[in-house]
Amino acid sequence: MQLLYHQQTKNLTSCTAPSSVHSLPAVIAALSKRRLTERDLGKGYVPMPERTQHNDDVTVIGCPALDKLGRDAATGQSLDFPNEAKAAFTYSGSSNPGVSEELYSDTAGKLSDGVGRIFDAVASCPKYQVVSGSTTTAITTQTTTAPPLGEEQWSQLLTYFAGGQRNVIKQTAIRSGSVLVIVSGSPDLVDTHLNNAFAKATAVS
Repeated sequence: MQLLYHQQTKNLTSCTAPSSVHSLPAVIAALSKRRLTERDLGKGYVPMPERTQHNDDVTVIGCPALDKLGRDAATGQSLDFPNEAKAAFTYSGSSNPGVSEELYSDTAGKLSDGVGRIFDAVASCPKYQVVSGSTTTAITTQTTTAPPLGEEQWSQLLTYFAGGQRNVIKQTAIRSGSVLVIVSGSPDLVDTHLNNAFAKATAVS
């Protein structure tokens, strides 16, 4: 989840196209068409290249609940759902972290359980550390109010301290039927583009 700076798609072989976003589950081609593009965001946004290298040597200190969920939850890698589409962008002329979007499709129950467990784990730990290789990142967390979209909502602020630098990341997740939308990045950019991301992701074609 946490600011996925890449674009990719993943497919599960035996899926059928849904008649609406509440069908089970949406084919990957439909998800890919529903993610944000530079045209949706406006001028100044540049796609980030796909991130191909991951560090398996990750340790969570001070948050047993998050540590139990494994490396992917601690480092913000993909959630374990069969269909996904992602995009991430920087904003030219700005030093903020940009904005990224993740779309997932599965049964409503699996989406709710999967994302809920991660947000609950993070919320249970106001402060913790993530050690990846030789880098230690201190993280503080704060639960925030998500807008009343979809059927379920989660939102949080994560403040990262590493190498003398401080970055604040907002993550908001909205579930509508069998589609999950997660928008992460600079808080102001998340607030600006969340409604558009949700509308596009849940549009019936």
